[in-house]
Amino acid sequence: MISFAPVPMIVHNNIAQLPVFTNAIVTIGTFDGVHTGHQQIIQLMKQEAARVKGETVIVTFHPHPRKIIAGGGSAVLLLNTLEERIQLLEKAGIDHLVVTPFNEAFADQSAEAYIEDFLVKTFQPHTIIVGYDHRFGKGRKGDYTLLEAKAAEFNYHVKEIPAHMLQEIAISSTKIRTALLNGDIATANNCLGYTYFFSGKVAEGNKLGRTIGYPTANIEIEDEEKLIPGNGVYAVDVRRTMYDVRDNKTSNKLNNIVHPTSNIVHLKGMMNIGTRPTVDGTKRTIEVNIFDFDETIYGEKLTISLHKRLREEQKFNGLEALKAQLAKDKQASLDFFAR
Repeated sequence: MISFAPVPMIVHNNIAQLPVFTNAIVTIGTFDGVHTGHQQIIQLMKQEAARVKGETVIVTFHPHPRKIIAGGGSAVLLLNTLEERIQLLEKAGIDHLVVTPFNEAFADQSAEAYIEDFLVKTFQPHTIIVGYDHRFGKGRKGDYTLLEAKAAEFNYHVKEIPAHMLQEIAISSTKIRTALLNGDIATANNCLGYTYFFSGKVAEGNKLGRTIGYPTANIEIEDEEKLIPGNGVYAVDVRRTMYDVRDNKTSNKLNNIVHPTSNIVHLKGMMNIGTRPTVDGTKRTIEVNIFDFDETIYGEKLTISLHKRLREEQKFNGLEALKAQLAKDKQASLDFFAR
């Protein structure tokens, strides 16, 4: 499980303005999911940093390299948005995260230039930790062997991530994505080491849920690359951020707040992902019924954590039948959380 870091991680978005790192222990990767496999690499970094009194530095790329290399706009489904990845890596105890813009010019540099001009000049690494299958530079011609060959010239060390660890990461990432798309939340959460979550703003819907006693918050996902689990009904935790301003007037608006402090409120609920076949819906929607809650929250950003898939989405014979099933779903959710 991810533990909270003792000090905040520093996120660097401009590689031209990086500090001089102390004995930087550097690794490069997407770290999508920051799951239990990735946690092993992070532990290797932290152990090495402790040994040499250094700092851990993860170099990640944005947008995802596959979007550029595969040829402009190739669809990529990710377990984490960049914002989520930042949160998870900070909780994991990383000292620095460097978000590097990945574009055609970056992809076009030679493997030798990547080592000298990017890794060495930018990070002055004490140690670079990568897998045997790590590829970089134009045509992906750079590899672990080239990094080793250049180590003495540029005065850095290279450590290899064990093959079994890389295999576990690849297997876990595929397993998590497959599980989520199939609605297998238990498997996904077990591999992640935390509860899968996504965030979105509350948008106005047709308010049909109110007419049958189950008002819903319609969630709009802003990042199209975020992987949304398969259709169905889920027991969820809803995280809401309440903001206070200096004059002590509480506001739950995210705009025009001066010097806000936040208070995280956790609410229980159930969520439907699907096309709402009972009312002849065609568009895929995400609707959350928050238990014992009756506030207007349009425009707010909510974070939804998925704990259990209760059932598949179904078409019912009218709204009364749907209402009866929703009562059962609510009780199933409450029973789950009670356990």
